[in-house]
Amino acid sequence: MITIRPLDLSAVDQLGPRARKCVYWQTDGNEGDAAPGDPEFEKEAWISHVSLEWGVCGQVARNGEHSAGAAFYAPPGMVPRAACFPTSPVGSDAILLAGMSVERDAPTGSRTSLLDAVVVDLRSRGIKAIEAFGVTSQDTGSITSRDMCGAGSCVAPTGFLIEHGFTVVADHETHPRLRLEIESEHLWKADVERALDQLFAERGFATRKLGVLSVSGVSARSGGISPAGAARSR
Repeated sequence: MITIRPLDLSAVDQLGPRARKCVYWQTDGNEGDAAPGDPEFEKEAWISHVSLEWGVCGQVARNGEHSAGAAFYAPPGMVPRAACFPTSPVGSDAILLAGMSVERDAPTGSRTSLLDAVVVDLRSRGIKAIEAFGVTSQDTGSITSRDMCGAGSCVAPTGFLIEHGFTVVADHETHPRLRLEIESEHLWKADVERALDQLFAERGFATRKLGVLSVSGVSARSGGISPAGAARSR
């Protein structure tokens, strides 16, 4: 069963190898061909700094005893990579989604669950909006980092972001900037997801597929829940 928990210093060791070693968002693009000295140390130092100065800056997904993925977010001024994109800067009232990755063999819908957890956390803290740089192809051009992380790992696909309520606010051929206004509807959807998980666990049923619930598949007026469409991709 997939579980999500906030990323604090005690949870750093629960990050999977992709998320733990990726310093894409923690570098500013001027590192050239230099090899990372210790990417795990650099990532932990960034998490520690942001956590102490601003608060929780990530969500960690686990599938039983195994890491399933992670999402990171912070004010854009705390994310060195933020200024490197052709569609920067991020809106002054928004928090930047600074990396979202899933590990190998992560359950379908892990990204969706991580994004829901990010929204719930930020809304509870009075944040107005989330912005993200999407990627529309596997060619990142010059937007790479010295650990070779990028489009194939931690930059969210534009299609995924749009499917989950983001809208393009600065268009670009490969790296548009998108925005999600944090509204009660999205928070309500996440609450229903968690309630369903708890119900399935209490009744002893096999865990339902993640990410299959959509707002259009729920009838608030009737109080019933109808099947949604096919499961979203990771």
